[in-house]
Amino acid sequence: MRKKFVQYGVIALVVIIGIIALNTQKEEKPSYQPRDYAEIIESGVLRAVTEYNAISYHVADDTLQGFDYELLHAFAADQKLKLEITPEMSFEQRLKGVTEGKFDILATGTVITTQSKDTLLFTHPLALSKQVLVQRKQEEGEPDSTYITSQLDLAHKKLHVIKGSPALLRLHNLMNEIADTIYIEEVAQYGPEQLLAMVAGKDIDYAVCDENIASQLLPRFPNLDINTAISFTQFYAWGVSKHAPVLLDSLNLWLDQFSKTKAYRQLQQKYFN
Repeated sequence: MRKKFVQYGVIALVVIIGIIALNTQKEEKPSYQPRDYAEIIESGVLRAVTEYNAISYHVADDTLQGFDYELLHAFAADQKLKLEITPEMSFEQRLKGVTEGKFDILATGTVITTQSKDTLLFTHPLALSKQVLVQRKQEEGEPDSTYITSQLDLAHKKLHVIKGSPALLRLHNLMNEIADTIYIEEVAQYGPEQLLAMVAGKDIDYAVCDENIASQLLPRFPNLDINTAISFTQFYAWGVSKHAPVLLDSLNLWLDQFSKTKAYRQLQQKYFN
């Protein structure tokens, strides 16, 4: 009898361990791989990642809006595709999502550089912009004002930049040009709007942001100044995986045609003028 109790105890223990193991087993993450145009058409779904900001994708009057959001919808509708858009604040995560195949298109204005071209294929340029210094306007009668007017004055200043931003490469080059140190604080959890709010609220003194986005937000932060350029004017475009050359060609063909329409001119006027 004792022997049977021991056997039952062992069996019960094995069952309990099995139940615990099943209940605590981590849910497997879905696997992705980059898709080209034919696979996207076959699936009927286009997956895009963008940034939540004043240009690309945002809520206004309880409605989703944005240059990239509206342009994506026009492309998807023309291709008869269902559109799935994921807002992602981290530049690194957006890039990773496209290169690993989680997303088909990086649909937010991304600066075209030699470095970024090593990772993505870029569409024809959609916009021109540059990186600017965000700071508070000069205060009259303030002898210790933090306001600066030249890139040379950036020496020994702390600049807050979105983590992984293409602006980082420009700032490192700028340090060589002025032959001095610029302290860079990479911010992972915030986007451009939050950085501008932090400068306006005197939580930080300086940030570096895209000029187009900062210009859209200035009416909300009247004490801010964005007149000091950090970079020269550059091309911005959408990006796709290196494994999706046909998708790139399809996008470029469509963009070339759509850019000649009245609808596209209205989009440009709405978000960039």
